[in-house]
Amino acid sequence: MKLSKRGEYALRAMIDIAIAAELGRPIVQVSELAAKERLPIKFLEQIFIQLKAGGLVSTTRGKLGGYSLARPPSKIKFGEVVRLIEGPLAPIGCTSVTSYERCTCPDEAHCGLRMLMLDVRNALARILDRTSLADVVEITLRKLRRDKLISPFQSDPRTALAARPYPLQIFFGNYGSRAASGNAASKKQLTRRKSKRGRKAR
Repeated sequence: MKLSKRGEYALRAMIDIAIAAELGRPIVQVSELAAKERLPIKFLEQIFIQLKAGGLVSTTRGKLGGYSLARPPSKIKFGEVVRLIEGPLAPIGCTSVTSYERCTCPDEAHCGLRMLMLDVRNALARILDRTSLADVVEITLRKLRRDKLISPFQSDPRTALAARPYPLQIFFGNYGSRAASGNAASKKQLTRRKSKRGRKAR
């Protein structure tokens, strides 16, 4: 199974909404997602129609409206999203559990190709059906914190910068240069203080 552009965009959008919800932003606009991921907004809107029809996201109308997860991220597995957008996980129809199709092989029970493709299908399903949005959100946020980055869905990046005892780069937006310049200014001030203390000690 090869993930199409539609499937890739759908998964990236679902992860982004789940991250935003974890950071206190339960509703996200399509335009914001399209800008962050650099995706065509019209195509993304079509994908969200499909995700909504599948019961994975819900909409909120109004000026501050947008999309949110229809269920907790721990209850949404990647296998469900992929099947909704892409169809069966199986590489060939005769190994599919949800959409079985008999192949042209005269002896399906002893077909070596079918046995191999069934193993491929089962391995793929095991990973996708046990991995939830919550799992990926946890890993993503952990790596962002480890690398001292913050998500574009952080409610107030400036506040986050001020609250941290160490310098942060901004993951998205125009704050990166400000953070760098602010960090440089802090280092200069610290150097000046140390030199003053050294003079007094003499």
